[in-house]
Amino acid sequence: MLRIAIQKSGRLFEDSIALLRDAGIVLGSSPSRLLRAQASNFPLEVIFLRDDDIPEYVEEGVVDAGVVGENVVLEKNKSIQIIDRLGFGKCRMCIAMPKNAKYSGLESLNNLRIATTYNRILTDFLAKKHIRAEIHAISGAVEIAPSLGLADAIFDIVGTGSTLLANGLREVETLLESEALLIAGPSLPPDKQEILDRLLFRLNANRNAKGHRYILMNAPNARIPDIIRLLPGMKSPTVLPLALEGWSSLHSVVPEAIFWDVLEQLKQAGAEGILVIPIERMIV
Repeated sequence: MLRIAIQKSGRLFEDSIALLRDAGIVLGSSPSRLLRAQASNFPLEVIFLRDDDIPEYVEEGVVDAGVVGENVVLEKNKSIQIIDRLGFGKCRMCIAMPKNAKYSGLESLNNLRIATTYNRILTDFLAKKHIRAEIHAISGAVEIAPSLGLADAIFDIVGTGSTLLANGLREVETLLESEALLIAGPSLPPDKQEILDRLLFRLNANRNAKGHRYILMNAPNARIPDIIRLLPGMKSPTVLPLALEGWSSLHSVVPEAIFWDVLEQLKQAGAEGILVIPIERMIV
């Protein structure tokens, strides 16, 4: 049995549950009401924790793995291994100042008071940049600190930026980009590693599927060589003869990033009846 921790509430909870659901793992109807849940169809137990506690629980072996924000991993600095970048929970870690404050670069931070809940990350950054500032490590919402006279600037995670705007702040420096990570202990027993590998197999199949589209089209046989050159398939497209003499059907997988450009080129090359199908799982 692999024991994995996810955030019990907050911005990563829903996406973490969806991640497991998309991997075919059934936890029950109301995981949000539980502190732990065991999958009914996979050797996995989920423990619901505060996100700040997850790296420590993973390091100490209380849980085998966890889903947590990169910002928390860097701040806690525990002995864990990063297994996978999950692509959700994206945010940036920024220094923000009041809208009317002057800022002309990092040197403007010298001698300022900066409020944050990410003391380690900010301290390391300022030291590397040779900036001398007074750090106020506080808990809870830091956006209000400048308006209360507690700080001249803040350092915090930023999603849309709406909270900063609501508190009269603007971003002046982005220190790093963060996203949800799958982490694990420094070393797992072989049986647990085997289960983790199986989970990763499912996660990768979902990720590959979301980044591609399956397309089918009809084309005159004389145009097939030109069309094949346009298809960035996994190996090569499948070509099947149609009942109509001189025509064939081509099947291929196209990366979503270039999907529309490819469709336009296929049409110009003579493809007809182009059908686009979403992919549920893709094993490469």
